[in-house]
Amino acid sequence: MVTHVASEARGDERGALLAFLEEQRGGIRRTLLGLTEEQARSRPSASELSLGGLLKHTAEVEQSWIARAKQEPPMIVRDQSNWHETFQLVGDETVASQLAHWERVAAETETFLRTAPSLDDTFPLPPDPWFPPEGRVSLRWLGLHLIRETARHAGHADIIRESLDGRTAYELVALERERAV
Repeated sequence: MVTHVASEARGDERGALLAFLEEQRGGIRRTLLGLTEEQARSRPSASELSLGGLLKHTAEVEQSWIARAKQEPPMIVRDQSNWHETFQLVGDETVASQLAHWERVAAETETFLRTAPSLDDTFPLPPDPWFPPEGRVSLRWLGLHLIRETARHAGHADIIRESLDGRTAYELVALERERAV
């Protein structure tokens, strides 16, 4: 596991936002420790969610928001025809490939938020019905939104992992520490 946020940089606002985001990313990554590809793709609850799908979705969402803030097109465009694919590993996608992709996205997010002239800078919201028409948000809002989105899915991932093999977030932190030694 690579942590992008240097511990000495957490005292400023950007560092704090990035540290909280990385903490939530770690929650999702830990739920995948020790699982097979089959387990990561499985859906052990009434939901259609799998751990691999949550991993993919969270990385895609983060990347698309950073692209939107940069006012660039996202790498992957989702609509009604392919929206379901954001929550599942398809084709030759693997947990390892999605973790590597998320590392690149996380590095891009950190670079973007650290080098932006101001967290008060704004960008337009998408024209989705749940956002105000012609709404704009700040980069600070973006950082908080990414934390909220990632934390929500980290909670989903905790439930799915516990449904798979009974392992709790506490046990997974201990497992992660064992593997780091």
